[in-house]
Amino acid sequence: MVTDGPLIVDIKKFSLEDGPGIRSTVFFKGCPLRCVFCHNPETQDPRMEIGFTAGECIFCGSCSRVCDRGAVILSLPGRIQRDKCDRCGKCADTCPGRGLRRIGRFYDPDSLAMILLDDVSFYRHSGGGVTLSGGEATLFPDYLEPLLGRLKSENVHVALQTCGDFDFETFETRILPHLDIVYFDIKIADPDAHRAHTGRTNHRILDNIRRLLQTKGIAVQPRVPIVPGITDSRENISAILRILRDAGARRVSALPYNPMGLGKYRTLGRFSPDVFSRFMTPDEEARARRIFETFTG
Repeated sequence: MVTDGPLIVDIKKFSLEDGPGIRSTVFFKGCPLRCVFCHNPETQDPRMEIGFTAGECIFCGSCSRVCDRGAVILSLPGRIQRDKCDRCGKCADTCPGRGLRRIGRFYDPDSLAMILLDDVSFYRHSGGGVTLSGGEATLFPDYLEPLLGRLKSENVHVALQTCGDFDFETFETRILPHLDIVYFDIKIADPDAHRAHTGRTNHRILDNIRRLLQTKGIAVQPRVPIVPGITDSRENISAILRILRDAGARRVSALPYNPMGLGKYRTLGRFSPDVFSRFMTPDEEARARRIFETFTG
């Protein structure tokens, strides 16, 4: 578990996609999984990273002049020689545009709460609130506890989007009492296949969803990301639905694949994984959704 204060990649205000009503979604940096189909790869590493966007670079050279390690080279397509970079951030700080930028910023809990509470009137009038996303926010219980306490003191609705790989006792004691709904992603039923595509087995994830579904007073929404060639088989979806039905789930949602994360790897100076690279067609989505019709909670 990460114990230092987390970095925040983004605060997306006026979101209509991350829970009920108008919401502010906070993307935490750091995740225990390394899903090959991740659409937010910039949130995987808990450390600050330097992102490069070629179309924003004006070739002024200020970045290379301030780099003490000689890691910024204008002739490189990605500008940064990553094995030399110590992530000090000087290049991004001196960039006059958005060619180079820091990915990840720290806010103390009070400062972040104040930013989120600026929109409390929108939350109240729309039935919205704040959504914790990432990355994986549950990595940071020491941070979440005071942040969520501040939000709940103003009666803000709080949702959590989670991969489910967390210590349940810590989560139950320090985070869960402040949540109104948990969106819990179940990706792959087979533990070996799960390790192959995410870097870890799913034993703790499946145990956590079973325990959480038996916890009274909290809404839990299991979700299955539909990734062509990885999670979309009838065998995998049916196995997940059986697990959820046996655990007491009454509803499950399908999340169509989002390939937008593939372009972000280039920004991070990393190779894109060899996975499905386009949005699903309506027919492909319909085929996957038909499998879910067998689930009647």
